[in-house]
Amino acid sequence: MSALHAVPRPSRRTLRVLAVVLVLASASPAMATVLGVATGSAEYDGGVPDAVPPADGHTVVTVDGIGPGLIAAYAPNGSKVYEADDHRFYHDVDPAPRFGKATVTYVASHAAFPRHCASDDGCRKSQVMRLNVTTGEREELWARYATPSGSNNIHDVDFVNDTHLVVAEISHPDGVYVVNVSADEEVWRWNASEHYAPNASGGQYPGDWTHMNDVEYLHDRGLVMASPRNMDSVIFLRPGEGVVENMTLGSDGDHRTLYEAHNPDFIPAERGGPAVLVADSENDRVVEYQRVDGSWERSWLWRDGRVQWPRDADRLPNDHTLVTDTHSDRVVEVDEAGDVVWQMRFPGPYEAERLGTGEESAGGVAAAESGIDSRRASGGVLGGVALAAEDALPSLLVNGMLFTLPRWMNPVDAVGMVFAALFAVAWGVGELGLVARRRVGEDSATTGDADGSTPGDD
Repeated sequence: MSALHAVPRPSRRTLRVLAVVLVLASASPAMATVLGVATGSAEYDGGVPDAVPPADGHTVVTVDGIGPGLIAAYAPNGSKVYEADDHRFYHDVDPAPRFGKATVTYVASHAAFPRHCASDDGCRKSQVMRLNVTTGEREELWARYATPSGSNNIHDVDFVNDTHLVVAEISHPDGVYVVNVSADEEVWRWNASEHYAPNASGGQYPGDWTHMNDVEYLHDRGLVMASPRNMDSVIFLRPGEGVVENMTLGSDGDHRTLYEAHNPDFIPAERGGPAVLVADSENDRVVEYQRVDGSWERSWLWRDGRVQWPRDADRLPNDHTLVTDTHSDRVVEVDEAGDVVWQMRFPGPYEAERLGTGEESAGGVAAAESGIDSRRASGGVLGGVALAAEDALPSLLVNGMLFTLPRWMNPVDAVGMVFAALFAVAWGVGELGLVARRRVGEDSATTGDADGSTPGDD
């Protein structure tokens, strides 16, 4: 005959010690970072060195307000050749080679004087600028004043021809339009409310509802590709008609396909497409989808052990991919095998362009055509543990933490802080439960004394 022995319950002291250990262990990466910065033994570099090795051309990078707004250009050896921070937000940047090999256009915004605003709530001025990064010469091509509505007004524009721009509009009414810049006149507009029901999808309406962050005019098709980030999709518009239904990539809430993505690039059939390369931001990866038999199939994925909220990816002519890794404070160039072959330290990059390679992915070939390999993780055991811990938490929570934490704290610090908070809350709930049980016991004892009985007499 055998007896079953109950496993002894740990004491309250043991549980408290365990709770302290879990909280301190989870918070230790952040604590080490804070201590290092405070004592000067660590610098704010995100663990990424300056640009190495030399690149094949100049690299231009923008920052959109995660920290000071900034546009900067770097020579192949990593030396800075241009920098400006006179706007609050810098978003889209594109090469403009017809005006010179060192010339770009960019979109920037800042608060405007009240006399320019139609609303007492204030407004912002969004500008499309042309810049020569070697001479510093700048020219305003077009500007628009609008009341901010949850985010910046204009993230991206694309040239239809010398006089017409297609614009991604975030502020209400969200949508896409074509403007004749020579006459400052809209010639076509599509409002998102023509296709999406307000408050039924996306973000808060009429605040940051669609977050229309990117637009691209497809000259060979006469279509406009747009990125309503908060609808988790990439859409295609036919001017004068609206959304081409059977071309849409992803759908609102389908986070397996896209999750609040940024800056999709279209790769046409003559370069191995149709394909779409996109920074799948909240999924912390870069993906490419190939058009096969009338549907989109994922053909490439890149994610290493560090990438956190990427917001731009360009396919280069050498089959490499240039990626802005916003919350890891770096711009990286990834080769065909998924290895980082060039990287540059940069605080909170939004978009990056390599001059001499064409606009965005204009010079690159689809992954399915070139046989570019996917990469899902790297970084050894620690990288795997970091990814597993990160995947256990909602990405919106982790990236939200990184928005609020100082810029010199990294993704590992944020994940640790989230787990430390969760363990601390669980500990606190346990202590409150213990207090409640004690009070119940005291009340029961008092009741038993009053009626002449004791607890357990029944």
